[in-house]
Amino acid sequence: MATLMRIERIADYVGAEVTVRGWLYNKTDKGRLYFLLVRDGTGIVQCVVSMRDVPPETFEAARRVTQESSLIVTGTVRQDARAPGIPGGYEIAVREIQIVHLAQDYPIGPKEHGVEFLMDHRHLWLRSSRQWAIQRIRATVIRAIRDWLDSQGFLNVDTPLLTATAAEGTTTLFPVDYFGERLYLAQTGQLYNEANIFAFGRVYCFGPAFRAERSKTRRHLLEFWMVEPEMAFCTFEEMLEIAEQLVAYVVARVLEERRHELRVLERDTAPLEKVVPPFPRLTYDEAVRLLNEWAEEAADPERKAALRIEWGEDFGAPHETALSLHFEKPVFVTHYPAAVKAFYMQPDPQRPEVVRCADLLAPEGYGEIIGGSERIADYDLLLQRIREHNLPVEEYQWYLDLRRYGSVPHSGFGLGIERTVAWICHLDHIREAIAFPRMLYRYRP
Repeated sequence: MATLMRIERIADYVGAEVTVRGWLYNKTDKGRLYFLLVRDGTGIVQCVVSMRDVPPETFEAARRVTQESSLIVTGTVRQDARAPGIPGGYEIAVREIQIVHLAQDYPIGPKEHGVEFLMDHRHLWLRSSRQWAIQRIRATVIRAIRDWLDSQGFLNVDTPLLTATAAEGTTTLFPVDYFGERLYLAQTGQLYNEANIFAFGRVYCFGPAFRAERSKTRRHLLEFWMVEPEMAFCTFEEMLEIAEQLVAYVVARVLEERRHELRVLERDTAPLEKVVPPFPRLTYDEAVRLLNEWAEEAADPERKAALRIEWGEDFGAPHETALSLHFEKPVFVTHYPAAVKAFYMQPDPQRPEVVRCADLLAPEGYGEIIGGSERIADYDLLLQRIREHNLPVEEYQWYLDLRRYGSVPHSGFGLGIERTVAWICHLDHIREAIAFPRMLYRYRP
């Protein structure tokens, strides 16, 4: 009796009769032979249908089956180094084919398609081997994050997606009618995480975040996923060490578990092999000096203008790209001006015009994947900052309470899943890093 097999485990079944349930990825007609590439969600295997070895109805089924038809294939696994697939080097000598559903006129063929067409058919584009590989790597990134945080004593505590308060600026909020009250989709779970650390010490939340940014860059989504660790009794320096250990662990797990998928993407893994602590660190001051030096050296006027920056300005994509291309590992940029950062960040006691914060820029031009800081622990200073940012004090009373009852130094950061996946997979655009991206003017399917 045939054994039901997942294709990713095919190496365990050489010489055995197996059954694979899946979909036809592609087909090659050689007259008396059909080569069927069948995928089952875990991989792709070549299934060989020979006229001389199968009954007429099986050969006829191989002739009739169309791209993305669902089918059940039974046959014997054999090793062949030439056989394509994921993993390659194995094929199935087919004995029987059952067509479950015959697909008609599948719209995404082998030819080239434009991005807009593919995004309109995103629900089908996900079936391609490239998109399949990206989403499997994404799943490993998420699992690795959870595994590392759980092993380091962090507790996953969920935070609200509906909130009355802003954390990252009031101009990027999505309003929601809440039975006559105005609430907002959460930009971050951080403020609630800060409440949770006083109960549990080390926590993280993991979920979607929403930013109403009218941006069409390759790095921005309006809805994205973020993990946010928060730690009581944690200094700024300790926070940086935790962040780099987490990122290094995630990259190592992807290299260990997703080699096949990285090969599908033709990802050069040599740069990923270098992602080991410690990561280099630059202050904002040093970064500004470097950018202006590079601007002076640039022959192209557009590049010169893109790189030039005044102290006190926040970095844009060209600045982050230039800095990240300068290092082989992710690089921390620290101590940004307080004026361009969030209200809750702790000022440096030696230079109160800058805050104890850091952005982690991924190498190879991918820019920021982590933003974090030490949080303000003093009640009076936090109240002052809330007022300076023209935020409604009454909505932050509960947040201020955290500084009234057992306040401690604490720090935390947020890591964007899609930006991390885009970097690890070396994607041209962040839209491929999530199954159904939400971008400016793109909310279907």
